Amino acid sequence: MQFRIDLSVPTKKEWVEAVLADFDAFLQDHADCERKASAMALSFVAKYPNRLEIIPELIDTSVEELEHFRDVYDLMKERGIQLSHEIPQDLYMKQLLDICRSGREERFMDRLLLASLVETRGAERFKLIYEALEEGTLKDFYHRLWASEARHGEIFVKMALNYFEESLVYDRLEEMKVEEGKILNNLPIRPALH
Repeated sequence: MQFRIDLSVPTKKEWVEAVLADFDAFLQDHADCERKASAMALSFVAKYPNRLEIIPELIDTSVEELEHFRDVYDLMKERGIQLSHEIPQDLYMKQLLDICRSGREERFMDRLLLASLVETRGAERFKLIYEALEEGTLKDFYHRLWASEARHGEIFVKMALNYFEESLVYDRLEEMKVEEGKILNNLPIRPALH
């Protein structure tokens, strides 16, 4: 059984160039994304408290994402960058949420698969950043994040398989991967994770 997701489209090299051209803006957005990722994992606990099989892993994921936020914040402090006062709307996430179905069970599955896609895309992009950076602390940091986010992409698929038939999970994941690729390709390129 495969938990790793193969994304339908790769990130364009222009995105890496945009990030490297304004890394401070990227760090601000990255910090926002880590805060939201932590909150998202906890939101599953709040919305689905009866899903006992996955609650411990959701809590661990939330804590790990919060640790990532702390680490990004430390980088920002070193560079004299402040956190954003407000977290701007993430068009990528909004459009992904729009493709989630509305029935309670269907939405639960789709939200888990959406989390897998977002974490997998983050891992892909952290790898690209890691490969583009010069040797040093920042490169090492993004190497660690790449490995962590790749694992997060897998755990949400694994969580879905606790509750839904394998064929249903992978068929829906395939549909969502295609939509994620379309959404990504239609977004403007900017120094942000999504």
